[in-house]
Amino acid sequence: MCGTCGCSDPANAVTLTDLDKGEQALLRQDAAAGAPHHHHHDHDHHHGHDHDHSHDHDHPHDHVHGPHGEVIALEQAVLAKNDRIADRNRGWFEGRGVLALNLVSSPGAGKTSLLERTIEALQGRVEIAVIEGDQMTVNDAERIRSAGARAVQINTGAGCHLEADMVAEAVKTLDPRAGSILMIENVGNLVCPAMFDLGERMKIAVISTTEGEDKPLKYPHMFRAAEVVVINKIDLAPHVDFDEALCTANIKSVNPEARLFTLSARTGAGMDTWLAFLEGERGAAFGLAGE
Repeated sequence: MCGTCGCSDPANAVTLTDLDKGEQALLRQDAAAGAPHHHHHDHDHHHGHDHDHSHDHDHPHDHVHGPHGEVIALEQAVLAKNDRIADRNRGWFEGRGVLALNLVSSPGAGKTSLLERTIEALQGRVEIAVIEGDQMTVNDAERIRSAGARAVQINTGAGCHLEADMVAEAVKTLDPRAGSILMIENVGNLVCPAMFDLGERMKIAVISTTEGEDKPLKYPHMFRAAEVVVINKIDLAPHVDFDEALCTANIKSVNPEARLFTLSARTGAGMDTWLAFLEGERGAAFGLAGE
């Protein structure tokens, strides 16, 4: 929910689809809209250790007044509640030994294609489970299943991003195994997902060569929030006059610490470095290297 994009419509329904069982559950819809409220986001993941809340959010200040102040106060409350649930998610992932990654991009950047290629390449070496986020359809979750990974689909309706409570409910259904990688493919949007921590270990922003070199400058909050940036569709660079050096410079100007990968999910160019990174992160996070 955010007060600037229209996704806070109380009649909006958020659903979770378990493709393996062919079942769909309603995660959220305001009771006033005539549907039951299944928003069980305050559950405990039963981990008994505290976690630092170290991610950076520019939360609005307290003690605001007037119409705009009421909106700001609401946004602050929503983000604070989201952050509490995200911390619980993070504790569960750490306690279970699951590497959770939040993939963000604009629509069409190639997140799903990158996931398909990654799943196929790591088959038999690393188990991957996927939470798919889209406003409608289960198309991407079906693609992920066909690639060989378990997946659940969250449809956000009018919502433009995933939130921590949605991920918490999806994790109950998906139940990622210890030592696995959980890929959370967020709704295609470079604005609101930057604000919402899901409990992931890191955000990974995917940008394609067809989008132009200035995307990081247009959406600095997202690229600042991402620890990793993947430049996808490098095979198309000669056909769209993409300047890789300029794009890299723009990314670094916004986030000097970002780790960059340049690849093509379609041809496989650059995938080896990306796959080695994932396996390295999994090993570094949970001491699973060599398994």
